[in-house]
Amino acid sequence: MQEYQNILIPVDGSKEAEVAFEKAVATAKRNNAHLDLLNIIDTRTMAYNFAGLSASGIAYELVEKSTEYLNELAKQAKDQFGFENLDIHVRMGNPKTVIATEFVANHHNDLIMIGASGMTRFQRAMIGSTTSYVKRVAPVDVLVVRTPVD
Repeated sequence: MQEYQNILIPVDGSKEAEVAFEKAVATAKRNNAHLDLLNIIDTRTMAYNFAGLSASGIAYELVEKSTEYLNELAKQAKDQFGFENLDIHVRMGNPKTVIATEFVANHHNDLIMIGASGMTRFQRAMIGSTTSYVKRVAPVDVLVVRTPVD
């Protein structure tokens, strides 16, 4: 059976991502693996949502909020699972490409664990599922998490 040593878990605050996070922590702990916890600020929507506002101020605030969220998850991993072998990362860009290619190439992940979908049906129809894209394009194994930890 494949033993993974460097697992990527992208999270976006959705219920599906939270379920995937818990399963990723359990998997990393079982494999004595390192976990990269990643949140991506989608720059495709920044211009539309914050038109006319200071880009640097908004970017700073979004990075701060993402960092707080990731720190909360890291604390949860420690408190609930006794797991501390993780790093948190905030990136800006298109979540699909950041997860599937850019981050994995720079951090040498051998597994991506990702929630089934963090989007509504309408969003998936309009811009496509990040999970579907990652499954097709990523050069490493991808595990789509649909069920919570037993």
